[in-house]
Amino acid sequence: MRYTAKQLKSFIKATFLASGASAEHAALASEALVAADLRGVDSHGVARLSGYIRLWQQQRLNMQPDIQITHETPSTAVVDGDLGAGLVVAQKAMNIAINKARNAGTGWVAVKNSNHFGIAGYHAMQALQHDMIGICMTNASPLVAPTFSKDRLLGTNPIAVAIPASQQPPFVMDMATTPAANGKLEVCERQNTPIPAGWAQTKEGQATTSNQALKNGGAMLPLGSDRQRGSHKGYCLGAWVDIFSAVLSGANYGPWVPPFVAFLPPLPQQVGEGIGHFVGAMRIDAFRPAEDFKAHMDNWIKTFRNAHSVNGEKVQIPGDQERTIEAERLQLGIPIHPQVLQDLKALSKELGIKAL
Repeated sequence: MRYTAKQLKSFIKATFLASGASAEHAALASEALVAADLRGVDSHGVARLSGYIRLWQQQRLNMQPDIQITHETPSTAVVDGDLGAGLVVAQKAMNIAINKARNAGTGWVAVKNSNHFGIAGYHAMQALQHDMIGICMTNASPLVAPTFSKDRLLGTNPIAVAIPASQQPPFVMDMATTPAANGKLEVCERQNTPIPAGWAQTKEGQATTSNQALKNGGAMLPLGSDRQRGSHKGYCLGAWVDIFSAVLSGANYGPWVPPFVAFLPPLPQQVGEGIGHFVGAMRIDAFRPAEDFKAHMDNWIKTFRNAHSVNGEKVQIPGDQERTIEAERLQLGIPIHPQVLQDLKALSKELGIKAL
């Protein structure tokens, strides 16, 4: 089944409203989730909706958060998300970063006491319309083993950077610090297909292609998969995100990050508050005239797109694939997996709202 972005946004809004969220927060959450589906990141779109509601039902997500700045300087801030939905908290934090960048040239915000925030790229892209570069990262549930370890100590910990251009579309990098996001494993599980080699290991630390690897006690691997292919670099990237997102803000880090799934409780001992994010905005004209920069970004993008290809595969810039999928889905609708649709219909019945 395919649905329009408008239909999905309406359903998500109704779901959040039925759970006690304000109209503003319900709208912000719906925009973030549908942006993921439009860009082809199905693992982080409406498929995640019931997960937020289950957390709310377990009193682990606050639908009426009082999001506050707890510490700030002219260019930095720490934000307490009051256990709100990261979909909302991260957008509020990015707005603070953008406002600080207007005055100071750059703005940096560390967030604590938040929850899962959807796709990092959506939040980074909020800076584009202000002639700013947006940066966004978050830590996540510990599912990833460091190089040479069997222990789950890091999350998939994504990093996103959005850079504006002039005539060309923006450069938008949005990547996990693992070979794939956890949601991609969930997609393989729903489709009953094996995961690619290099994504995960068994609980004994052996290579596996089982889509049940995590459920059977295994771990995801850092970007690079093994030491010979540079997994230590993926491990370093994931560690950087964890430290900036949580050690800097006062959120939980490493193995203490609370799980997204409601059926797994957080560890009884905590080292911080909730999940952490780190967002930033950089005004281009704090470095050089914005139009000069964007003209050179156009040149950079065209140069890389015109690079000689291998086997007829056209060279892309970060964001190209997502833009292609978005154009297609705006025209044809967003496909929803039958299992996800069944879950959403059950959720609508439970909350007493109109089903998709």
